[in-house]
Amino acid sequence: MRIPMHRFKYTKLTKDQIGAKLKPVEGVGPKSASAFSSVLSGKTVKIITQDGPTLEYKFGANRRLTLTEGGKQVSAGYGELTQNNIVFFSHLIPGEQKGYNVYIDQKSNLATVFEVWLSSGIKQNAGRPTEFTLDDREVQRQIYFGYVDNGSAAPKKLHAYTNRMTGKGLHWKQDNGIETIELYTSVANTCFTELTRHIDDLSYIAPSDYVLADDRTAIYNRTECEFSGIHTCFVADLYGVKQVGVRFGFNEKDELEYYMFKGDGKVVGQIAYLENFDDHGLRPMFAPAPARPAAAGPGAAAAPPAVAPVPAKGARTTYRPVRTFTHMTDEEMHAAAVARTTAFGVASGTAAEAPAPEAPTGGAPLPPQATGNNLPFSDILVGKEFTLRYDNGGPVRDYRIKNITRLQYRDHKDNKWVDAEYRAYEGDDNLAWFAHVLADTRPRASTMVAVDFTNGLVTSIESRMGTEYYGNETTYLPIFGVCEMPGLEAPIYVRHELTDELVGHCFSWSYSDQTTSMHVYSSPHSMSWVIFTGTQQMGAEWGSPCIFVKLRPGVYIFCQNEEACNGNQMTELLNTKASHDCGFTFNGSARGASLGVTGAIGRHIGKFDILEYFGPKKRGA
Repeated sequence: MRIPMHRFKYTKLTKDQIGAKLKPVEGVGPKSASAFSSVLSGKTVKIITQDGPTLEYKFGANRRLTLTEGGKQVSAGYGELTQNNIVFFSHLIPGEQKGYNVYIDQKSNLATVFEVWLSSGIKQNAGRPTEFTLDDREVQRQIYFGYVDNGSAAPKKLHAYTNRMTGKGLHWKQDNGIETIELYTSVANTCFTELTRHIDDLSYIAPSDYVLADDRTAIYNRTECEFSGIHTCFVADLYGVKQVGVRFGFNEKDELEYYMFKGDGKVVGQIAYLENFDDHGLRPMFAPAPARPAAAGPGAAAAPPAVAPVPAKGARTTYRPVRTFTHMTDEEMHAAAVARTTAFGVASGTAAEAPAPEAPTGGAPLPPQATGNNLPFSDILVGKEFTLRYDNGGPVRDYRIKNITRLQYRDHKDNKWVDAEYRAYEGDDNLAWFAHVLADTRPRASTMVAVDFTNGLVTSIESRMGTEYYGNETTYLPIFGVCEMPGLEAPIYVRHELTDELVGHCFSWSYSDQTTSMHVYSSPHSMSWVIFTGTQQMGAEWGSPCIFVKLRPGVYIFCQNEEACNGNQMTELLNTKASHDCGFTFNGSARGASLGVTGAIGRHIGKFDILEYFGPKKRGA
């Protein structure tokens, strides 16, 4: 697949179309590249679930079963695979666009049941202007914990949700040749990269559930919501690093994939997870917390214990950003930018030069104050005059820096001096990092520039409003060159360059004491961001393409745009030696185009050793 999943236009399959595609497999069950097992053949199994159905199975020959549920009996085909004590089987229910994936621990008689279904009709944001109905092709799931009824007393402890998988990373290769990297960087999501199905090494995010069967065995699923809607579910043996599972749903060609698989894995890392040590992840993120009971008045009876609301069937934590992202054409975006373009809070048309505030005792002007955990703005450029000459016919721009907020630049193609508002940081010794809007550009554009006054090198992230998909997203391009000024000898061959040195690393970034997210640098071309919950769980997660540029050892530029999300671009200079970043945002909306600042204090959370899996591959061998 060449088109990125967040850009692909998946067919809105109807309920009737889905039913027609399911019908041929309902009676025969899933396929498998590995031989099916037959542990259950000839047996009768009754599974009682907590707050869910009672399922009574009779397993016949030739992979046929009969299910009695709620007094109704159906016959269907099934598939079965085993791993250690676990026997796993999967089947559909004819005519209902639903089925069950069932995991039974034959030693403990505990069971975890996944009910899966299509054409759900589930509404999101019900009653609000942003209300929408989930696509019929998106596989829904509900998890039930239970046990096999063998006449003994019901067990007191069942399988349960867990955070024990949080922070792990695994490379999996299935028996059908499919390879994935799966980074379990959230209690509610997976950051995964398809190494065989896709050609661009991009990672994506899918809502996920994690269930602990025992200390070596985890049960897992993910659904590619907002993409194809396909569902993957497996049990993992973390001692042997093996899996058995099932994939169910429709791919980008609208083909039904319903097959079981075995796989071998490799642990590629474990980053820290930061919740309290007594938090074992028993309550999933989609489950509302119990309301705090009201305090009882003097002499009053104690308030009853709080009861948590029951989550709706199929509830899960899912980013669906494109559903509410306002689409603007290039023409609409440019008209908005002409009406108002702001650079660091100074709007176009109102940027007449004003004196900078004086220091309390007179003396040098004070810089504008950075907020939150950003680095302070720097006067590293003040008084300098230099030329930035970019390679391969790129722009040549002269600069005169007037003060800590205002500069003049002259592009050689226009040969006229332009005043501009700017902000600068000193990102490392003698390394300036600054940005400004490029005046009168169509589409509206900005430049974010790292100038190394020690080595005579320069990198610019040239950004402009508009992609082929949205007028209010940004397109960015790194260009490289040299800085020319008296006393500085610019190299001929040496340049800053794109890098993969950050791939696999994870950093938390605290933009303020109230706002922290974790960045997962998940491939050479993509990343994800994870929002921490109030209990320090790694929670909601989404991702985007990105680039990395190496400026010096330990100093990098990271640039990403929240594509098909909100269109915001963030470009940061990361100084891993100081565990701090600083940089700029660029975005557009009906309010116009805006260039702003950002910065955060970092913590290195860990690293996944995944770089070896990326890059051009020999295919079809």
